[in-house]
Amino acid sequence: MVASSNEGLQRLMEGLDKAADEHGMKINVKKTKVMVISKTGNKTVEVRIGQYKVEQVKQFKYLGAMITEDGRCEQDVKCRIAMAKQAFAKRQKVLCSKMGMALRVRLAKTLVWPVMMYGCETWIIKKEEKRRIEAFEMWVWRRMAKIRWTEKKTNEEVLNIVGQSRRLLEAMMERKKNWIGHVLRGNGLMLEVMEARMEGKRSRGRKRTGMLDELMEETYDIMKRKAQNRDLWRSWKPWTCRLAEY
Repeated sequence: MVASSNEGLQRLMEGLDKAADEHGMKINVKKTKVMVISKTGNKTVEVRIGQYKVEQVKQFKYLGAMITEDGRCEQDVKCRIAMAKQAFAKRQKVLCSKMGMALRVRLAKTLVWPVMMYGCETWIIKKEEKRRIEAFEMWVWRRMAKIRWTEKKTNEEVLNIVGQSRRLLEAMMERKKNWIGHVLRGNGLMLEVMEARMEGKRSRGRKRTGMLDELMEETYDIMKRKAQNRDLWRSWKPWTCRLAEY
């Protein structure tokens, strides 16, 4: 449940509790959590179910994605990298076997990369996230090539050995562009959320980077019209120059 105020969330919770009681069910208070998403990430809220207070948390996992109270994606990126490393470790015997490198690279992109890229369509990738993602990509290639850190081989040398170039970050941006294009061509709730205008006065300081800013070249209207042409949208790669600047 989502509400813009403490009172609104309390009313929603009371309505849910009443509906559950009418059908002979009860809300598990221990498994119910509440969180306030704000720019500063230090606000509190008090919501009760009957006489019990619902616990407030700073982060929780929803449908496999880590959501934090500051609305950022740093923790989600870190969790995804850790899960992708676990996926690599489970299949290390195959990925580091004596099979041809080309086949092992294809297996890594099939078995490990999807774990890393889950939910990346909504990420806002800044310099630190870019550094972590590229470091993970090189971590995979170095282990597949059985290169130890003591050998002091450069990333370029490792990429030449595996016959690859840096593509993980670009693949994420491509998925993000495809998903946003799908949303812009529709008329559903997601489009309304994406085009919503924030109410109230903006706080001081630099404006946060938005989810659409990585694809924005001129204006939102131009980008939305471009999304209507599927062929043009597929070939459009606005992030090329930005990634090079990081």
